[in-house]
Amino acid sequence: MVSRQIQNLIQRSKTTSHLLQFQSLIFKTALDHDAEFISQFVLSGCSVSVHFAKLVFDSLPITPPLFAWNTIIRAFTKSSTPIQSVRLFSQLQSVGLKPDNFTYPFVLKACGQCSLVGEGGAVHSMIMKAGFDLDRYIGNTLLRMYAACGAVWLARQVFDEMTVRDVVSWSSMIAGYVACNCPSDAFKVFRHMKLANVTPNSVTLVSLLSACTHLLDINTGESIHSYIIINHMELDVALGTALLEMYSKCGHINKAFEVFNSMGEKNLQSWTIMISGLADHGHGGDAISFYTEMERTGLKPDSMSFAGILSACSHLGFVEQGQKYFDQMVRIYDIKPTMEHYGCMVDLLGRAGLINEAYAIIKNMPIEPNSVIIRSFLGASDLRVAMKQKGLKKAPGYSWLE
Repeated sequence: MVSRQIQNLIQRSKTTSHLLQFQSLIFKTALDHDAEFISQFVLSGCSVSVHFAKLVFDSLPITPPLFAWNTIIRAFTKSSTPIQSVRLFSQLQSVGLKPDNFTYPFVLKACGQCSLVGEGGAVHSMIMKAGFDLDRYIGNTLLRMYAACGAVWLARQVFDEMTVRDVVSWSSMIAGYVACNCPSDAFKVFRHMKLANVTPNSVTLVSLLSACTHLLDINTGESIHSYIIINHMELDVALGTALLEMYSKCGHINKAFEVFNSMGEKNLQSWTIMISGLADHGHGGDAISFYTEMERTGLKPDSMSFAGILSACSHLGFVEQGQKYFDQMVRIYDIKPTMEHYGCMVDLLGRAGLINEAYAIIKNMPIEPNSVIIRSFLGASDLRVAMKQKGLKKAPGYSWLE
């Protein structure tokens, strides 16, 4: 009765400090020897802090039950340190417990996240020995693990050996080929999927649209869009964003704008794709307007958002605004500038004829400038010298490449 009351209180705990108070009580009442109670405590702990749950887990006087192991292994796959899931899986075996059909998918996911194809392959061997190789869910997770590690040929081997394939299996294989930069193979799998009379879902279509983006295949992309409309499929964030990117990268920015406006929900990626697309296709002013509107929605810009807005400023010759955004990125949002950001700034200053300022950016970069930045700077320098010799004046926003 007491354990049930404590359990109910623990489930309501929202902070680590609350759980710490219960931890001392658990030790005093010897509930840390109760396997069922331990499982629930670890489950509650993981929902608040997986690292706290791990400390409790390691201090238990008995071997935790398999449910507790599965809970904490799964929690670490959702954390910033999925490698802990792989380590816990090794510990689980060392204490003599046997993984079940829940354990394997969790550790396979962690292997994929950490690109540990060797460890993933070892887990695959264990799955086969344990007789779980016919489990469709485990098979789908195996497939995704190999693809995430870049071993798409091993993913295909798993796919071909599956006796039963569902829409998840087909979608995972298509996504694997797209992720490994094999879009043509993704479409081949899709054609076989249609022959097998398996209906694609939104996840399938997101991957296919990504393949269209890789190939700049606007015709197939539009066909997929028509399929979505005809079949009254919900344009969720993932599907809408995939459509946005396809139209934007294929140069159909007006179509991308239509899709954007038809989306009920938009995330940071949706806004960033529109900002970058507008900047890349000569609509710098609209890109800046979109960025301002995005800030009003409360979304926090990321590295890609700033790359798009800096590119827009470069094309428009908005030097002061570009410098303001760059400073905002570093000081307010604590984003470390990448090669792309430095490249945008060098291009922005070079286009405006501010050669000394562009050189200062290159000189103070903490990373070695790439060939694109060097060419951009040299082009700006040569143009400046040539114009000076002829007594010409530089127009803001004009590029020697345009």
